[in-house]
Amino acid sequence: MCGCARFAVTVLGTVDGMSDNDHVQTFDDTARRELYEQRILVLDGQLDDDNGTLLATQLIALSVADRSADIALWVHSPGGSVPAMLAIRDLVKLVPNTVSTLALGIAYSAGQFLLTAGTPGHRRVLPHARVLMHQGSAGIGGSAVDVELQAGDLRHTRDTVLGLTAKDTGQPVDKVFTDSLHDHWFTAEEAIDYGFADAIVDNVAEVVPRQSSHAGFTNDRKDRVW
Repeated sequence: MCGCARFAVTVLGTVDGMSDNDHVQTFDDTARRELYEQRILVLDGQLDDDNGTLLATQLIALSVADRSADIALWVHSPGGSVPAMLAIRDLVKLVPNTVSTLALGIAYSAGQFLLTAGTPGHRRVLPHARVLMHQGSAGIGGSAVDVELQAGDLRHTRDTVLGLTAKDTGQPVDKVFTDSLHDHWFTAEEAIDYGFADAIVDNVAEVVPRQSSHAGFTNDRKDRVW
């Protein structure tokens, strides 16, 4: 896991052997724009403050534009910022839309967290996608008092993330804690068994967001109020 960031910017880091300078190949701007017009958001590469804020604002913009149409979040990421992933998860749960998630190839660490944060029943993985769960890491430095304060905040952040993961997967918190002590890899089938996702994609129509009810489609989240 990445250990080079100061504690204040806690990350669920990349996999061992990958540095912060290693990036997953990103989609070009044209493809990203065309997908956005289809209500599809893409996290490709490491999650940081910049792309995290972009995803958060795009999520809100799509929800405001149409509160009943689905929004899709496609994930191909080695991990990244905990504050950014928590902000995105909060918004996923706040908007009235169904937010489907898809693991494209790798959903590691923060990528796993966002995959699992999707609307239950709408979290999918491609057949050969891989999911990785582990705990975050960060550099802690300064005086003894600083170290103690930072360590306390790290424990709080860790417990928050593990608690939300347990809630989203249906697993006991103690099991999630134990399983995340070291890098824990999951195949597509294993990810479904654990509760990270609900289904393996076998039809391209499954990853295309449903349109709003006024276009002839229904939405199953009418209990939500914007």
